[in-house]
Amino acid sequence: MPFAIYVLGLAVFAQGTSEFMLSGLVQDIAADLGVSIPAVGSLTSAFAVGMIVGAPLVAMLSLRWPRRRALLAFLVTFLLAHVVGALTSSFEILFVTRVIAALANAGFLAVGLATAASMAGPQAKGRATSVLLSGVTLACIAGVPLGAVLSEFWGWRSAFWGVAVISAPAVFAILRSVPATPVDAGAPSVRYELRALRAPKLLLTLVLGALVNGGTFCSFTYLTPVVTNVTGLSTGWVPAALALFGIGSFVGVNLGGRLADSRPGQVLAVGGVALLAGWLLFALTAGNPVVALVLVFVQGTLSFGVGSTLIAQALYTASDAPTLSGGFATAALNVGAAAGPALGGVAIGADLGFRSPLVVSALLVATALVLAGVARAIGTAGGGVSKANRPVERPAEARS
Repeated sequence: MPFAIYVLGLAVFAQGTSEFMLSGLVQDIAADLGVSIPAVGSLTSAFAVGMIVGAPLVAMLSLRWPRRRALLAFLVTFLLAHVVGALTSSFEILFVTRVIAALANAGFLAVGLATAASMAGPQAKGRATSVLLSGVTLACIAGVPLGAVLSEFWGWRSAFWGVAVISAPAVFAILRSVPATPVDAGAPSVRYELRALRAPKLLLTLVLGALVNGGTFCSFTYLTPVVTNVTGLSTGWVPAALALFGIGSFVGVNLGGRLADSRPGQVLAVGGVALLAGWLLFALTAGNPVVALVLVFVQGTLSFGVGSTLIAQALYTASDAPTLSGGFATAALNVGAAAGPALGGVAIGADLGFRSPLVVSALLVATALVLAGVARAIGTAGGGVSKANRPVERPAEARS
């Protein structure tokens, strides 16, 4: 893999830390800015909405920018939003910075996925995707706990400063390592890319990605009450459980990346069935501490292995939409990340117990498997990676 792809992964690590770190800062921000805890919780919702809306929208706006310029613009905007957030004493301004940071994050990830895929070559999009997504998994393992530690010793603002500090070297590294290539005059237009995105196989892949990611974040969001209320472990085990899930997700992303380019069908079929079985088994055996902790790791591995393979398949399938495919894949994953926890919350609110998010996760994955099976039966999912990789002769309208 070119060094520049790992640089993009560093930036994604900073952005992933920012996205998830608020879970450990809610009370401190509420007390410091004199607002309610639900109000601070709206910062997370604002970030999620910004990612969903921003990914395709910002990708379209930057379609005619050189990729290095777009990456730098998004990353510098992201960095400055955190500097302002760390300095402000106004909740309203902090809210605006979270929206801006989300839009910049969405744009960076959309362009970053396209850039990494093009630099890795036509047969290594899965490995390139796994490097970028490794940044998100490492954020769960190290970045979010580090943000909580900084907040405990120096206040919540130090976590925002930490994200800005991590982002700074990535800015300079992108300047030095990402080639300053001009915009390809023959690159497809926005209209052409949007038309290419209507392909049934791509739409199916995006829906499957949203469902699988919804299942992942449904259970991950409520992992703490599962560990403490169902498994019966003390709160001291919560960081260990979260770390196990994060380590598993890192392993899954890297395994998925190695297999997504050569055997994507097997990864999705075998991994999808195993993922469904794992959520069901977790729901049944969550009261056993040893089994529960093992399954936390296993499900992290399977969730991100299958999820990263679906993203790679979206990039392969949408070869005629090299930039917007990354934006829509990002949006689809964030739809799942927002919908999954909401559905899990509905199940808990209906007094179904803290095992219910695990069952919801199983239902979401089962839905994905049923959709994939139906699509395969009627021929929608036909065609493999090799077919998606064949050069396509674009008509003149693609360059208009």
